[in-house]
Amino acid sequence: MTLFTGSGVALITPFNENNEVNFEKLRELLEFHIANRTDAIIVTGTTGESSTMTDEEKLAVIKFSVDVVAGRIPVIAGTGSNNTKHAVWLSQEAEKLGADGLLVVTPYYNKGNESGIYNHYKAIAESVKIPIILYNVPGRTGVNLSIGLIKVLAQIDNIVALKEASGNISYASEIAREVPEIDLYSGNDDMTVPLLSIGGKGVISVSANILPEIVHNMVMAFLNRDIDKARKLQLKYNDLVNTLFIEVNPVPIKDAMNFLGYNVGECRLPLGPMSEKNKEVLYELLKKHEVSTWK
Repeated sequence: MTLFTGSGVALITPFNENNEVNFEKLRELLEFHIANRTDAIIVTGTTGESSTMTDEEKLAVIKFSVDVVAGRIPVIAGTGSNNTKHAVWLSQEAEKLGADGLLVVTPYYNKGNESGIYNHYKAIAESVKIPIILYNVPGRTGVNLSIGLIKVLAQIDNIVALKEASGNISYASEIAREVPEIDLYSGNDDMTVPLLSIGGKGVISVSANILPEIVHNMVMAFLNRDIDKARKLQLKYNDLVNTLFIEVNPVPIKDAMNFLGYNVGECRLPLGPMSEKNKEVLYELLKKHEVSTWK
């Protein structure tokens, strides 16, 4: 099954002045994305600062998001861990809370060998009934899924997709060729159209936090065979997209949102404020592209 087609936002987690989850702001953001044509909500992922959230906070954000969205678009929960038992538990809890699917990153730091990673994902998949998106992001985890391992994992019934964030289009093309049964989502905003060109279903996007309708329109233009429109949107916004990664994600996107009046709070340590020099570059591009301020 295909979990979603189009633009899935890798949603930030808004914090208040005490650096606690701001649920009222989260409600506003969820409604904002539904109103602005986002096709799926991904919570408690990298952009949501899940690595600094307690289990109680993660589950509260998942439940709140599921309840507010109320089936209007899919809600996908990040439940990955480098501890298999913990990932199983989180995944089961997310399913109980009504998540439509799971985003499960490869094990990080301890990494795992191929047999270990296979059994890690197998244990998670067998513990739930909802669909799972594998998440390959070697720049953060130190692990790059081999195509052979992806092929084997795709035989597990509820492993249905891959968020591909290696930045290597040749590797992604080989996945598309060798494992056509698995849906591909771009995990890099600057490579959305290239990934769509090899059969991708969409993107799990950081920039959609501030450009929801533009990212949706770009994907849908391509899928509706208006390739020229999709290409133009990709190239037009790539300077801004790249600047949203001028420092480690989600520092720039949260700063951009605060500059635009979203008032989503600061990142949690160890993520600190942006440098003044990088802020200037980011703010100039937000002005250049006339990105809408929070309404």
